[in-house]
Formats: sequence, C-alpha cells, structure tokens
Amino acid sequence: MTLDLPALLPPSWRAALAPHLDPARTAALADFVAGEYATQTVFPPLEDLFTAYRLCPPENCRVLILGQDPYHRAGQAHGLSFSVRDGVAVPPSLRNVFKELAEDLGVPPSRSGNLTRWAAQGVLLLNAVLTVRQGTPQSHANRGWEDFTDATIRALDARSERVVFLLWGGYARKKAVLVTNPAHVVLEAGHPSPMNPRGFLGSRPFSAANKALADAGLPTIEWDLSAG
Repeated sequence: MTLDLPALLPPSWRAALAPHLDPARTAALADFVAGEYATQTVFPPLEDLFTAYRLCPPENCRVLILGQDPYHRAGQAHGLSFSVRDGVAVPPSLRNVFKELAEDLGVPPSRSGNLTRWAAQGVLLLNAVLTVRQGTPQSHANRGWEDFTDATIRALDARSERVVFLLWGGYARKKAVLVTNPAHVVLEAGHPSPMNPRGFLGSRPFSAANKALADAGLPTIEWDLSAG
C-alpha cells in the first residue's frame, strides 16, 4: 500500500500547503501512515482522513478549532476534531463543549455530536495528529503529522482575511506562535476534557470568536447545530 498524502487533499488545500511542506518529510509520513493502515486498525477510516479539508476549503475558513489526535475507539473518529457521527454517543470532552456553548450563547446541548454543520460554515475542525491506532491514544504522535498540520496553520496565517484560532489545552496553545499575522485572532483556553474543566468552562469562546469575525466585517458562525 502506498499513499501520496498531498494528492488526497482537495486542490485548493494542496496548493496552500505546498510552500510550507518538506517533500521528503511528507513522503516519510506517508510511508508510515500507509504501513499503519495496512497492518493495524487505524482511525479515522482512510476515506475520512481529510474530511476537515474537504468540508472547509482554505478560502472559506473563518475559524480553526485544534484538537490533539482522533478518537481511538471504533465508530467515533470521522476526520473532524471533537466530532462524532450521528448516532454515536457524545464523548465527554464534546459534552463540555456543548455545556460551554449553552452557557455562552444559550444554545441547548445537541443530542448529536456531529459537527459537520460547523465545518460547512468555515470552521476547520483540525487535529494536530490526523491518525491513531485503535485503543492507543497518541500512537501516531511525533511521526510527521505535526509538520503537516503546522503547515495548515501557516497557510491560514498567510491569508489576509481574518481567521480566528481557538486553541484549547496546553498542546494546542503551543501553536499560537505560528500565528504571526496581526489580521488574525488567537483565543486560548484549557482543554474541554472533564479532567480539566476549569480551564475551559467559562472561557466563552463562541461569542468571542463571533465578535472577532464581526469586528472584521465577516459573517459570524451559527453555532447551534439544530438551526435550520
């Protein structure tokens, strides 16, 4: 099994990332990922690997929400950070995201954890590491995905139109140094994990993101997943 990772990207993302990727390192990452998919149970399924990029082209991106790595249990990860498909139980971290959304904007917690509607509005739901072995969190960390997703942040930073970066948790907050363009806004908070609720709950990221977008004359995000 062989993979050409840039070739799997939508053309607009492929062009945006090219100046920020080292071809040799990307090829080494592709070899590793191909070997893992061929010999292990890996999430998300290969066809969902770049869902975040497919649903949110770079020219449409208004908000980035950065996770760490995909859910590692069967049936959960589908290529969008924090999101699960309809019918899958809402994971604890996402429950806290919904709790904060209710406190922030009065949006009732969604019964579904599928965040596709956010992605369709220009929210890039990106994990810093895009694959994981079943049952083994962070098993694909430090294998090259970080270069790939750092390139994504740099590509967005190069845009002139404002992007709001929501960086939740210590790992994501380290990426703030990649955002150097004063057009953009970085909003940091703790991770929504139940093990660290105080750092996230009360941070009001959704209203703050919408204010930053409105201040730049951009449409805001409809965070209510049930909105028509």
